[in-house]
Amino acid sequence: MLPANLKIAVLMGGPGSEREVSLASGRAVLKALLGEGIDAVEVDVKDADFELPEGVGLAFNVIHGTFGEDGQLQRVLERQGVPYTGAGSTSSGVAFDKNLAKARFVEAGVPTPASVVVDAVTGGLPDMELPYVVKAPCQGSSVGVHIVRTEDEARAALDDVSRYGAEALIEKFVEGRELTVAVLDDRPYPIVEIVAPDGVYDMSSKYPWLSGGEGSQYFCPAALDEATATRVQQAALAGHRSLGIEVYSRVDVLLDADGNPFVLEANTIPGMTETSLLPKSAAAAGIPFAELCVRIAEQSLELGKR
Repeated sequence: MLPANLKIAVLMGGPGSEREVSLASGRAVLKALLGEGIDAVEVDVKDADFELPEGVGLAFNVIHGTFGEDGQLQRVLERQGVPYTGAGSTSSGVAFDKNLAKARFVEAGVPTPASVVVDAVTGGLPDMELPYVVKAPCQGSSVGVHIVRTEDEARAALDDVSRYGAEALIEKFVEGRELTVAVLDDRPYPIVEIVAPDGVYDMSSKYPWLSGGEGSQYFCPAALDEATATRVQQAALAGHRSLGIEVYSRVDVLLDADGNPFVLEANTIPGMTETSLLPKSAAAAGIPFAELCVRIAEQSLELGKR
C-alpha cells in the first residue's frame, strides 16, 4: 500500500520523437492516480533541467523513448535522491540499446532472430540473405526500422538509420505473428496479438491519431493453444530477466509458422493509456487500469532509493 502522504510526480513529454505519445500516457496515468485519491501532479519534462514540485516522494516515469527510457532520466533522479517507477538506469540503458539487448539475449539463451551489427555510415551491406530487418539501435516506437527485400532497399534503409547513429542492427527477417507480453512483478500476463493493416507495425499503425493512418487491431488474449502460449510467455519472461529489468516491461515477440517464439526487444516504458497494450494485457488478467498504475507505483517504491 502506498503511504497516505505520498506525493507522486507524473513525468511526461520529454524531448524525443515520442513526446505526444508520452503526454497521452502521462495524462492517463495522472487521471488514474487522482481517481484513486492519490496526491499526484503533472510534470512536463522538456530537457534534463526539469524541476520537481516540493515534497515529491516518487516520480512516475511515463516518458517513452530517448531520455525517458534510455537511462538518462533515471540517472538525474538518482542524483536527486528521488525514487522512480520502473527499470533502473543500468537496465534501462541496456534494454533501450538493441545491440546490447541482443547480446544479452544470446548470452542467456533467449530465442531471438540471428543478427549482425554493421556500420550504417559507410553503407556496407551485411553478409545475410535477404529479406532482413535494418534497425537503428537506440530508437523507440519502430523509428528507424525497415524490412528490406532488395539491396537497393537495404542501402536506403542504412542511409536512413545513419541519421540516428553510426551503427545499424541487421536481423534475420522472421515471418510470423506479432505478439507482445506484459511482465509485471516477474510474471508474464496474457498475450496480445497485433495485426497491422499492411503487415507492418510502425508509428503510423501504432498511433493513427497522430498520423491519420489506419490503426492496427489487437486481440487479447491471443488465440493460441496453451502449450504455444506458455512458450511465448516463458520466452518473454526470459528476455525480461536477461536484461535485469525491474518492476515491469512489455516484451515484443514474433511467432513463426512452426510455433517458435523469437524475442525482439523489451520496452521498459511502454504505452500507458487505457487502450495501450500493457494495460490491455493487465485488464485481461483482471487488473483495471487504475489498479495497474498503483501496483507499478507500489512495487517501484518498495525498491527504495536504489
